[in-house]
Amino acid sequence: MIETLFGFGAALVPFWWVVLVITALVYYKSVLRFFGIILIPEDAVGIVNKKFALLGKNKTLPDGRIVALLGEAGYQADALAPGAHFWYWPWQYAIEITKFVTVPQGKVGIVEAKDGAPIPVGRVLGQAVGCDSFQDTRQFLESGGQRGPQMAIVPPGVFRINAALFSITLTSAVQIKQDQVGIVTTNEGTPLDSGEIAGPEIAGHNMYQNGQVFVDNGGRKGLQEQVMLAGTYYINPLFISVATVPMTEVSIGYVGVVVAYVGKKGTDISGEGFRHGNMVQRGEKGVWADVLDPGKYPINPHTHKVELVPTTNIVLNWATAKTESHALDANLSTITVRSSDGFTFNLDVSQIIHVSRTNAPKVIARFGNMSNLVTQVLEPLIGNYFRNSAQKSDVIDFLLKRSERQAEAKGHIEHALSEYDVQAVDSLIGDIVPPLELMKTLTDRKVAQQQQITYDTQRQAEAGRQLLEEQTALADTRKEVVAAERRVTVAGQDAKAAVNKATGEAEAKTINAKADAEVIITVGNAKATQTNAVGGAEADVLKRKAEYVGPAAYALMEIAKDLAASKVKLVPEIVVSGSGGDNKGGGIVDALLGVSLQRLTEQAVTAHPHEKAPVSTEKSAASKIG
Repeated sequence: MIETLFGFGAALVPFWWVVLVITALVYYKSVLRFFGIILIPEDAVGIVNKKFALLGKNKTLPDGRIVALLGEAGYQADALAPGAHFWYWPWQYAIEITKFVTVPQGKVGIVEAKDGAPIPVGRVLGQAVGCDSFQDTRQFLESGGQRGPQMAIVPPGVFRINAALFSITLTSAVQIKQDQVGIVTTNEGTPLDSGEIAGPEIAGHNMYQNGQVFVDNGGRKGLQEQVMLAGTYYINPLFISVATVPMTEVSIGYVGVVVAYVGKKGTDISGEGFRHGNMVQRGEKGVWADVLDPGKYPINPHTHKVELVPTTNIVLNWATAKTESHALDANLSTITVRSSDGFTFNLDVSQIIHVSRTNAPKVIARFGNMSNLVTQVLEPLIGNYFRNSAQKSDVIDFLLKRSERQAEAKGHIEHALSEYDVQAVDSLIGDIVPPLELMKTLTDRKVAQQQQITYDTQRQAEAGRQLLEEQTALADTRKEVVAAERRVTVAGQDAKAAVNKATGEAEAKTINAKADAEVIITVGNAKATQTNAVGGAEADVLKRKAEYVGPAAYALMEIAKDLAASKVKLVPEIVVSGSGGDNKGGGIVDALLGVSLQRLTEQAVTAHPHEKAPVSTEKSAASKIG
């Protein structure tokens, strides 16, 4: 075994230089370090720690210092940049390689220096000096840089910082959102004067991002009047603290009265007639006479108070569990009053007021806020007025004269509020709750009155109904009367017409009768004359015929002729009996003559219907026939 190893070693002896090269390549940094050569990477810095000093007076650091400026033993102020550095022998120098300091976006680097001049008494941060964002350690120390937390910060970026002197802590930048403001409290600066609560606004510090300018220009320590607006700010949180609050908003229908707790002392501009508080110009301490109109304002609520005053009509309700949206009447309740007759009852009241834009600062200067106006003036004023008013009358009178009480209240309250620069628009009495027993009595009385009214109404309705029926009956009768009158009139007219008609007809008939009589007389006379003439002629002819053939024979001839013409049946309808006269054929002759005379009479009647047959003649003829 041993012989084998020796044999192998002997075989490698010719290649010793190869082994040396490989070892040098692997451990080149150590090799270079051995020869005093330091290689610093491109993203790092070399911190030099000198172990001892061989030459010169400054072999050791002064008391209290940890960074050497003159080549003393210890950490050196000058760090090694990226690259190769010579003559840093390992037995004299220890080199620490650290990465660059990187501060990302949205972050800031808070710096603490381990060496430097002491911070003066009363100061908490080291003053800012020119040192290229803490990359030039020598300049920092030589320019009076102070030991401890620094006022200046390291902004976002990559920095070559000597870690032997500075330690960096990252923190977030300050971000203020829209519609918000930043309330600033500084930890550095001159103390506030006695009586002041906030430091005045300082120019040139770029929203507190340059803290040294703030301090150099007289910035005060503590609460600041100036606020920060929306945005991102690279601020040292050791220098200031920021609290965000919403912007002050004045809604439509309101004005903002500003009460400033900071500013210079102003001159009162309220006038001689107003002695209840001071009003000053904008920017001065006190109540500003110039109000804020509707909008949003970046106001520090710790240094300025904005009291919102409604400029529209304000309704205040003295009614339990009834509150408007402004909540100024949240603590108001129903008013309890006592009447002159000893009854206690509740009364709901609504008061409408108005505060003008120009009077709003006076109201705030006098009362401080709108709530104080309600509690200090309106509540006692209105409550006492209605209590006093109720004691002057009984309950029923108060109820019955409610409108009068309301009008009186309006006038009284309007006059009283005018002294406080408040306009009383209207005073309204709401629900009145009288005692139950009195309310029952009043209700019973009212019911009785209503019943009486109902009875009277019913009686009037009944009387009206009767009158209506009478009028209706009279109207119906009137129709009949009118109809009867019309009928009487018509009957009278008909009677007159009938009389006139009858008279006319009578006269006409008389005239006609007279005419007919005259005609008849004339005709009769003519006929009589004719008849007489004809009869005489016929009598004469008959007489001659009778004389010629004999009376009996002629009569038989005529009878036979008439019977033949009239077709009269002789048997057995006519029976003629004989007579006891001398003429043997006298019965038959008489019968035939009677029949002939009757036929002639009928013909005459038919021809002249208005004339009556001569009954005596017929009777005589019949008697003759008989």
